[in-house]
Amino acid sequence: MSAGVEGNAIAEIMRGKEGVEVVKYPAMIRIDAPHKLEFVMDEIAEAMGAPEFSTADFELETSTHYGRMVRLDDRILLFADPADAAEYLGMEPAAEEVPEEEGPRLPA
Repeated sequence: MSAGVEGNAIAEIMRGKEGVEVVKYPAMIRIDAPHKLEFVMDEIAEAMGAPEFSTADFELETSTHYGRMVRLDDRILLFADPADAAEYLGMEPAAEEVPEEEGPRLPA
């Protein structure tokens, strides 16, 4: 995350969330969590005293990320394991996640 006004506001919000680690560097901020990070745009706008903060605004502040990003209307979700984002992306679960009684699924 960029270490500007917006990035610092986002870092302070995330610092208060359970399981989230925030490390500040001179020009960037690293925000980590074990499985998933959830950035709520209304929280960010409120912390900055702005009328709104969109997911597009958020992406401008993000220098890089690891895992799968899911962009919803009002929030951004980052998943460490891309398979965890499958339900949001309309993807089928991996074969090992399909209940055994359903058996494997082959393409039609």
